[in-house]
Amino acid sequence: MRIDRFSHLDWQGILSGIAQDVEPHLGQGRVADYIPALAEQDPRAFAMAFTSLRGETYAVGQSDRPFSIQSISKVFTLVLALQLEGEGLWSRVGREPSGTPFNSIVQLEREKGRPRNPFINAGAIAVTDSVVGHCGSASPAQTILSFVRRCAGSDAPAIDERVAASERDYGDRNRALGYFMKSFGVVKNAVPDVLDTYFSQCAIAMSAAELSRAGLFLAGGGNDPRTGEAISDHERVDRVNATMMLCGHYDMSGDFAFRVGLAGKSGVGGGILAVIPEVGCVTVWSPGLNAAGNSLAGTLALEWFSERTGVNLF
Repeated sequence: MRIDRFSHLDWQGILSGIAQDVEPHLGQGRVADYIPALAEQDPRAFAMAFTSLRGETYAVGQSDRPFSIQSISKVFTLVLALQLEGEGLWSRVGREPSGTPFNSIVQLEREKGRPRNPFINAGAIAVTDSVVGHCGSASPAQTILSFVRRCAGSDAPAIDERVAASERDYGDRNRALGYFMKSFGVVKNAVPDVLDTYFSQCAIAMSAAELSRAGLFLAGGGNDPRTGEAISDHERVDRVNATMMLCGHYDMSGDFAFRVGLAGKSGVGGGILAVIPEVGCVTVWSPGLNAAGNSLAGTLALEWFSERTGVNLF
């Protein structure tokens, strides 16, 4: 197993050193304010957690404090949708970097309603539509939440209803994306139902430690190494990780790959999940965002983590 190559590392000491070095950078960037419920976050908050394939979790900062994972939820919804619909899902959403802001509608006009990838808002709405269409009488939002809890091995992750309500109140751009895709047949279900589910999934709250455990199956070829349970299959997980590497940080995905060298997914709540195949999963949370909507201090912390451990893929 690849993790054996890193058995000499003092993971806790490395995280502690990063937390100390990142402290002067906390408070930089801009907290997401277009969702009012997120605007109240402390810009100096910080957490970092790493869970290895051996099931050991190391953490620093406010690693047990729940935060809104926002677009990180798109990774779990994508895995779930692929299980429900299969590879046919890719006929509705692409796998290419967008090079545009995460809520852009411009490319949809040019590309006849097919989103460029599943991690921009339009693509994630199309993926959520797939889940809605396969849930029958079950609540699709609760189906997604149950899947996240299963991955985390915990019932603690929950939908923050205040954040979800704020998303709905200020989600007109996402509604426009949904109806535009509906006009091309990409979205197949009632747009209000799809958007209600989408707003709820983005409002899932969990801690950095829980998130690092939830992402562990992405490092383990689809298997949860703590239980041996198959969450997904190896080939599908490899493709999801590849899509994260290309598209997980909006129009700064290339910069993240260049600096960090890991597949990852960010969220405007300030969280980032990064996957180290056959080693583990590392997460950070710091609400101050850079111009692309990615955690500023979190990205820096992951860059140092990659350098100091040598876990990057290149």
